[in-house]
Parts: sequence; structure tokens; C-alpha cells
Amino acid sequence: MRLHAFYHVPFEDVGSIASFAAEKGHPLTATGFYADETPPPASDYDMLIVMGGPMSVYDEKEYPWLAGEKKAIEAAIAAGKKVLGICLGAQLVSVVLGGTVTKNPVPEIGWFKVEMTPEGLAEPVFAGFPQSFYAFHWHGDAFSIPPGAVHAASSAACANQAFVYKQNVVGLQFHLETQPVNMQKLIKYCAADVATPGPTIHHPKQMHAGREAFKDIKALMHKVCDAIIV
Repeated sequence: MRLHAFYHVPFEDVGSIASFAAEKGHPLTATGFYADETPPPASDYDMLIVMGGPMSVYDEKEYPWLAGEKKAIEAAIAAGKKVLGICLGAQLVSVVLGGTVTKNPVPEIGWFKVEMTPEGLAEPVFAGFPQSFYAFHWHGDAFSIPPGAVHAASSAACANQAFVYKQNVVGLQFHLETQPVNMQKLIKYCAADVATPGPTIHHPKQMHAGREAFKDIKALMHKVCDAIIV
């Protein structure tokens, strides 16, 4: 399977998905929109991974490439490609499918529990998932569940944490791909987001204290990728 990723900033990459691709022998390529790179046609890949970033899905004046990226995501879905959106990526996929993105009631940054819905657990992509688990989060916006999609997960601070559309398109507001180096980059480049810790914003020390969970979320990320690719 040919995997292709869309990157919005140089410090947010696919994390543990890279090790999944390497272990399974799937070639992985990427488009860096922040570097004015042009995405390939959907025919050039089998699975699209749309990653996160600090911008809003509606910031097209500041980031003109967002308009072209939305068209590329739409083309991938129309072509029946496997699509995985993470954080901003999931928000972009939601908008492309007719959903909306708004400010979440509160930012959610750090290690917080995700609760699967019964409908989410029934989806093949989440087969074998626990009913609840801790995931890494870093977002201020949130997506609506797009028309025709299954509401798959929620958290105490964010009602819509995951959706599945026609089994081959998955949106995750939370991060399962994050590994220590990814977390460290977010702490470095998005320091302003955690300048005032609170109930839903962990201090970097709290984030580092949750390092034991990296192994668990990596396993869940690989499980999702395996299920999507089947």
C-alpha cells in the first residue's frame, strides 16, 4: 500500500505511523504544504494521512494552500482512497464531507481519557479497542460529525473525538501517533498554548509524566492503520 501524508508545519509528522509503514513494507511519502509543495494526484497513493497543525481550517487568507488541500482531500475520498485525518487533519476531512469546525469550549492539551461510543466500537477500524483509554491531545478547535458518518468517540472536554465515514475515512481529534520526540516538538513550538496550565491544559511536566502511555497509543495507532488498510 502506498501511503502519503499531508504536512502543515515542519514539526508535526506522522510519528509512529512511520514505524508502522516501515514494519509492513508500505512506502511512505509526504507533501509539505508549509513549503509550498504540490500534492500528487490521488492515483499516486492508496492511503492519505492528513496531519495536524496550529492553524484553523478556515485560515485560507493566511494559508492559501488550504483551499487546494481541501480539493485534494475531496478527490481522495471521491476516488475511494483510504483517508485518515488527525487533529487539524480530521477537521479538514469533516469540512470536506460537509461538517463544520468551531472553537471547542476549552482547549484540550495533554493526556486525557477518550471514551468510545457503542457505534464506534462496532466499526471494523476500531475492532479490539478498549472502551476507554488515554490519548494525547493538543487542540483548541473541534469538528462536527459530518453527514453520513458514525460518531465514534468523545472525551470529557470534547464531545466529538472520532468519526468513521463509509469505513474507509477516519477522523481522530486526538493523537495516537505521538511519540516522545513529537510531544517535545509541540511543547517547543507551541509553548504559548501551555503557558497557563489548567484542568484541560497539562503542564509539560505532566505530559512527560505520562510517557508510559506512548507504548499503548503506538499499539492502537498501528491497529487503526492495519484496519484501514485491509
